[in-house]
Amino acid sequence: MDPDYDLFATIVDEGGMAAAGRRLSISPAMVSKRLVRLEERLGTRLIHRTTRRLALTPAGERLHEDLRAIMAALEEAERRVSGASAEAAGTLRVSAPTSFGRMHVAPYLGRFLEAHPKVRLRIDLSDDYADLLATRADLAIRITADPGSGLAAHRLATNRRVLCAAPDYLARFGVPETVPDLRRHRLLAADGQLPWRLIGPKGAATVEGDSHVRTNSSEMVRELALSGVGIALRSLWDISDALERGNVRQVMPDHEGSADVGLYAVHLPQNNPPLAITAFIDFLAGLYAPSPPWERSGIAPA
Repeated sequence: MDPDYDLFATIVDEGGMAAAGRRLSISPAMVSKRLVRLEERLGTRLIHRTTRRLALTPAGERLHEDLRAIMAALEEAERRVSGASAEAAGTLRVSAPTSFGRMHVAPYLGRFLEAHPKVRLRIDLSDDYADLLATRADLAIRITADPGSGLAAHRLATNRRVLCAAPDYLARFGVPETVPDLRRHRLLAADGQLPWRLIGPKGAATVEGDSHVRTNSSEMVRELALSGVGIALRSLWDISDALERGNVRQVMPDHEGSADVGLYAVHLPQNNPPLAITAFIDFLAGLYAPSPPWERSGIAPA
């Protein structure tokens, strides 16, 4: 591939010209000069330069996606020639929700890197919706009922969500036994997480209401529930340890959040995804299947 195309792809992957220069062992001035040369040859600007950041132009985004497809095809060609000797390699950018990434991705990354030493990981944690094109992520972990149209989505696990509250709260305000009881309690949810849609013995039920404390942080909701402020609907991956320790108790165990919410790994569709992507998806599937580690004994079955 044209070395200037490789330079452009490296600038995008590394997020800046200085970082690209370090990776390619050339000066930032040379990086800038070669980028200008490529833009002049193509007759269009590929990257907006500001003092604080770089941003792809629409033409740059199109070229970057085309180059990713070309590089994936080249990697697949090498894989066919070399067979089993092919290895996952290159930079892999992964986006994940903040709490989930910290609790259930970060502790295992050393194992992945030992198995795939030629892969360079960049992990971005954010509770914002990860647009793969805008964030230049190769792979995103999403906890959702809809992983996104036009994406290759791999379901890793069902995201069970249970109602829970601290023992102190239940001692003060009582234990709800029905959905109408629940509506009269102090509910805790981050912005946009209410109403709750529950599944119980009689089918679906909706719990309307406002959060007793307004917050944009799901982690804040967890801490409020642990401290006895109210009742929360929490994912088991987030609350199972606290349930086991007795810091919170499951409430109305015959009702859970809708089972259509799942844990997904998503990436842009490609005929031959880079080995680094497929290796990371296989790694995640090995962590969470057939039963994820947060599905513990002592928690009511679904």
